[in-house]
Amino acid sequence: MREVTERIDVDAPPERVWDALTAWTRQGEWMIATDVRTVAGPAQGVGGRLAARTGLPLPGGRHVGLLDTMVITEWDPPRRVVVQHTGRLVRGPGIFEIEPRGEHSTFVWTERLWLPYGLLGQVGWVLVKPFALVGIRLSLKRFAAFARTF
Repeated sequence: MREVTERIDVDAPPERVWDALTAWTRQGEWMIATDVRTVAGPAQGVGGRLAARTGLPLPGGRHVGLLDTMVITEWDPPRRVVVQHTGRLVRGPGIFEIEPRGEHSTFVWTERLWLPYGLLGQVGWVLVKPFALVGIRLSLKRFAAFARTF
């Protein structure tokens, strides 16, 4: 398992940051090259299902690329939500935590990834990780702006 953790301070109270984070279908407004939809309901609690597509943008706001299916396994508003990635390539927990700082917050995003394909997956991770980190960091900057005005 490989782990990546990034954090950003957000000039918004935890409740607003939570609401912005869990507005799943709006994640494409801040998450780079990704669109998210809920599956079979609003996905606002344990058992909720999500599907994200990350890749090249198409007309109409959709993307062609990697399909990332998820199920919510922990739900503790406005502090923590954990999604279990259940796809063929992306597997493992994604952990979103909001740490209160008075009227502000710190948003912490952790991905714990199980790598497929043995040694090939490990080598692939070495090649992909720098790009994943750039995408996560840029997405976090966009999220901080998104949550401030949510």
